[in-house]
Amino acid sequence: MSGLIGLFLKGLMETLYMVLVSTAVSYIIGLPIGVILNITDKDGICKNVPVNRVLGFVVNFLRSVPFIILLVTVLPLTRLIVGTTIGSTATIVPLVISAAPFVSRMVESSLQEVDAGVIEAAESMGSSPFQIITKVLIPEAKPSLITGAAIAITTILGYTAMAGFVGGGGLGSIAVNYGYYRYDDVTMYITVIILVIVVQIFQEIGIRAVKMTDKRLK
Repeated sequence: MSGLIGLFLKGLMETLYMVLVSTAVSYIIGLPIGVILNITDKDGICKNVPVNRVLGFVVNFLRSVPFIILLVTVLPLTRLIVGTTIGSTATIVPLVISAAPFVSRMVESSLQEVDAGVIEAAESMGSSPFQIITKVLIPEAKPSLITGAAIAITTILGYTAMAGFVGGGGLGSIAVNYGYYRYDDVTMYITVIILVIVVQIFQEIGIRAVKMTDKRLK
């Protein structure tokens, strides 16, 4: 029993490691891309249709590739970056490549919800595009951005489970190796329950964070 508990704890730690690191790196990449997509749009503060279309095409292309296929396709790149294709660290590479475009679209959508009147007011006061982005767009969209982050985390968590089929580590690997291949339904069910609990915790954190930052709820 203690060995089984240790196995699940290790899997949980590996899953949290993959999810949190992948989410952080995905936002480091996806947040600026989402901002660029928003400000270069036809109604953006820095309208630039060619840049918007090219960047949008790249984002849409990466988003359209199923994660399990992307995971296998980028194995050479994964090996080049981290030196291996197996384990939780190796899984972070395809997770970021898959999640960053998703995050960028989430960010773009959140920024589009900002009242155009607020942006026009900032422009009329002589604010630069950088000032509008950092002091108007992102602060005003903060509740929506946090909601998007909660969605992104749960999506990435689902990706980590799929990575278990190719030795990605974490709870997904436990479900595959100890549950599926050994026909151990108990292990499979326990893994599912843990994943559901983790998702609920992240969603609850996201809901509380939104309530703390949304001025309309105060």
